[in-house]
Amino acid sequence: MSELRWNPMLGEWVTTATHRQDRTYKPPAEFCPICPTAPGAFPTEIPVPDFDIAVFQNKFPSLRPHPDAPEVAESALYPVRTAQGECEVVVYTADHHTGLANVSERKMRTLVDVWVDRFVELGARDYVKYVFIFENRGEAVGVTLHHPHGQIYAYPFIPPTPARELKQAEQHRQKTGRCLFCDILLEEQKDGRRIIAADEHMMTFVPFFARFPYEVHIYPRRHVGTIADLDEAERSALACSIQTLVRRYDALFDKPMPYMMAMHQRPTDGGTYEHFHYHIEFLPLARTATKLKYLAGSESGAGAFITDMSAEKQAADLKEVTF
Repeated sequence: MSELRWNPMLGEWVTTATHRQDRTYKPPAEFCPICPTAPGAFPTEIPVPDFDIAVFQNKFPSLRPHPDAPEVAESALYPVRTAQGECEVVVYTADHHTGLANVSERKMRTLVDVWVDRFVELGARDYVKYVFIFENRGEAVGVTLHHPHGQIYAYPFIPPTPARELKQAEQHRQKTGRCLFCDILLEEQKDGRRIIAADEHMMTFVPFFARFPYEVHIYPRRHVGTIADLDEAERSALACSIQTLVRRYDALFDKPMPYMMAMHQRPTDGGTYEHFHYHIEFLPLARTATKLKYLAGSESGAGAFITDMSAEKQAADLKEVTF
């Protein structure tokens, strides 16, 4: 059962998905449910012996295209809605023991096209207001399936973090007449110390205001609102930028870096949002080879991030690695 419950203290929806309590939890590799189905072996979610990239609906979705009615009655203070939406799984490769750092350049480029396809199709549905493409990587992030994969949530509302970005971007546009994100790019270029990599289409950098250890953003230089607005050359540059960054992450401590990848783009609720600028945020959790960044009292309770390293130090560390 899933339903949306309104939080009047923060002005945001909370998804209650009680059936997810019993979802698959860290199975051994030989019983991975998103590996291809091997001849004579137990059936997986992907009923073929091999594949390139697979996309399918999550078996334990928080949102459904045809949801059941809520189980609780709403009140004036506590509105309740059906959890209508989509939850998809994107399996990057049939190989259980690899990841974005090691797949071929062709496959990485194909993955970008898959993301474009899913954004366009899901965003066209009238009940979808925001398409969120993301990846959780590593047990430190809470991953329960180790096979390399990402997810896509198609929400019936604009989630709080993109909503805050939209508000800040609109205020900046009204004040200056310019795009907030384009100005961030210019500011980072002017300083230069936090830039990890750059080409004519994309810039990869640790933002001045980094909250997570080794937080990195990837921005297209051209002002576009969604991944679907990127041209062919920009999509290839994005694929290369993502893969190169993940390789840097893994080389930093000589092991896979746990991170959350969050793709931020304009909503699909019919608005124009010309002031928004597509970008990707990578949010790692390892601050050293043996220490994790925990979102504790200040971060989780007050929403105020405290970081132990300067953005400049983080960028210097990432630039120095060899891979």
